[in-house]
Amino acid sequence: MALFFPLLGPLTLAGALHFASQTMQKVAREGITLPVAGREHAPNLVAFLGAEARIVPAPADPEAAVRAGVYDAILVIPPEFGARLREGKPAPVRLVVDESRQQSLSVVQAVRGLLAAWGHQTAAQRLVARGLHPAVVEPLAVETIDLATPESRAALFLSILPYFVVMAMFMGGMAVAIDTTAGERERQSLEPLLVNPVPRASFVLGKAAAAATFSALALVETLAGFALLPALLPPERVGFAIRLDPGVLLRVLLLTLPLLLLANALMALVAVQARSFRQAQTTISLLMLVPALPGVLLALSPVRPHGWMQATPFLAEQVIIARLVRGEPVALGTYAVAMVASLTVAALVLALTVRRFGSGRLLFDR
Repeated sequence: MALFFPLLGPLTLAGALHFASQTMQKVAREGITLPVAGREHAPNLVAFLGAEARIVPAPADPEAAVRAGVYDAILVIPPEFGARLREGKPAPVRLVVDESRQQSLSVVQAVRGLLAAWGHQTAAQRLVARGLHPAVVEPLAVETIDLATPESRAALFLSILPYFVVMAMFMGGMAVAIDTTAGERERQSLEPLLVNPVPRASFVLGKAAAAATFSALALVETLAGFALLPALLPPERVGFAIRLDPGVLLRVLLLTLPLLLLANALMALVAVQARSFRQAQTTISLLMLVPALPGVLLALSPVRPHGWMQATPFLAEQVIIARLVRGEPVALGTYAVAMVASLTVAALVLALTVRRFGSGRLLFDR
């Protein structure tokens, strides 16, 4: 389980992009099929749409056909369309769609674009007929300067990376962290271990290091999976290039090394308080969601970094990873503050765990 979960991040993203690209390629390859009801009411509109889409007769019940997934979109032209158009008023049409179907969105957007283009063309013809230039109704000439880089475009799809990095660290070491604390306590093998004349700190550090080893393997596996994404999803398949610099992944690995110790120290502290293996497993499963939550929020709504974030373990690392994926520069001081903060908190948590191991209640409080 520790070595399987880290693959879920890259596989999930690769699968999502693969299916999305398949949908776009299907539309580009097969074209748009648009059923139209009431074609006789708007022959010019139908002819315009027919230049870009394959027009077919609409079923008797458009709503039922779209709801069942038979068609992605159906255009219904009411009888009053022609009269309203001749009067110079907005002519009504109904576009029946189901926007909850992800595979239909590309077709729906294309049809809406065609309808908007026909409306713009008709409006321009009306202005010309009245002796006005179409530019009269366009007071602004907007020139868009796109500053997006290949890295920032790929970041739209790689923004979930910080979440999977944190989850991989917890999932990688969770089984070992629980088994060497709550598990030994439940099996009553902890007592003969603690009677040995060895400092309690040695026991705690050894157990944390064993769990951190598995966390490190899981983290490397996750980063390696994301590194293979450009090979699994070439630009000709998905329509854009996914670039993830190996140097970025190396910086992510070095940045998160203190988090490996902190994550496993937290799991050891929580697990040693539990009365059974199952209780520890349930508690840690909920615990890991708290530090992983910022990764989800950053993927949905990126935030501007603030000073206090640099000294907040887990949050600081996830903000930095999000910036690295976008190709933004990160100062060395930012790395240092984040890593020192994580190491400091990890030392405090380990000290609490050592104190718990030195308590006599550890063996008898069950």
